[in-house]
Amino acid sequence: MVEKAGKEQGPGPAPEEPMLWPFAAARLAMDACFWWMERGPTEPAQSSLPWTTPSTVALELATMRLRDCSQGHSGQAALICAPYALHRALIADFAPGHSVVQSLQGGGIGRVYLTDWRSATPEMRYLSIDNYLGDLNVAVDEIGAPVDLIGLCQGGWLSLLYAARFPTKVRRLVLVGAPVDVSIASSLSRLARDAPELVYDQLVARGGGNVSGEEMLRLWSKAPSRDDIVAALQRDLSDEQGAALLARFDRWNAETLNLPGRYYLEIVNGIFRENRIATGNFVALGRTVDLKDVRVPVFLLAGLDDDVVPAAQAFATAGLLGTPPAFIAAASEQSNHLGLFMGARTHAHAWPRIAAWLRDDLPGALARSA
Repeated sequence: MVEKAGKEQGPGPAPEEPMLWPFAAARLAMDACFWWMERGPTEPAQSSLPWTTPSTVALELATMRLRDCSQGHSGQAALICAPYALHRALIADFAPGHSVVQSLQGGGIGRVYLTDWRSATPEMRYLSIDNYLGDLNVAVDEIGAPVDLIGLCQGGWLSLLYAARFPTKVRRLVLVGAPVDVSIASSLSRLARDAPELVYDQLVARGGGNVSGEEMLRLWSKAPSRDDIVAALQRDLSDEQGAALLARFDRWNAETLNLPGRYYLEIVNGIFRENRIATGNFVALGRTVDLKDVRVPVFLLAGLDDDVVPAAQAFATAGLLGTPPAFIAAASEQSNHLGLFMGARTHAHAWPRIAAWLRDDLPGALARSA
């Protein structure tokens, strides 16, 4: 049985969010095709923001740097699969009190790793989802299987594909705000479905084979307001520390990643337009993926104010898996999408619970979390 914790959905629309995925640009793109053709593709900007948690680079791969944030060499390893969308993996290690890495460490998980995805260069334009799954597999082998895999947003469906494709290499799976069954409406699925396919093809062509993160940020029709950032970080920003967090958020939001065009189109068409993962028609590394092959314990975390991946969509994943219901736990927070990864309240409430669930024996842990 899936247990849901947290408050009920409040009235009113979900707060606006900074763009995590450049589908929204399609609305403007349909009115700006000729303008696109008059401008050249942009190069990825160099990152300037430091990490919150000390780490070393364990592997340099074509798609990522595998960051080792471990505090020791013993114990079960957790691998955080960050979103590979518009922004850097710093979303998982944003600031003290707003860091998935630190919350896991504070909850007793000593070995923590993070996928630090690379911004796409011209040489990466033909990389596909298979390339990202293949490098994720190399990372897991380097860490030592089986790992506890923690997928955030877009990193959630990638983690789920990996767990289904390599079921013996994942011990437990955590999916946080993860879009899987996009037949359940959300802002992401609506935008992907409503824009003509040609718009996305032109977007890739405009970027010279890649999707420009800088251009997507520029095309976004509404920059996050101070209230949006307060909702994401779940704290008042009027004091000195809040001002520093606000400045850091603005810098993080401005440091975008480019995406390989082939990878981007596979996601738009295969995942968000055709819903192939949920319907059992997605081919990963030469094999059709069956989510019923995922039989490991699973924890689902959703935001009640999340318009990007609504709670109904996040929790619907439970019914697609082969995991027995007794080994599926779920929690909800009064949070928007970014707040699931960056929010102070979420890190005070949900992430310690996830860390305890990862540490504890099952099904006892589930009984205590109900």
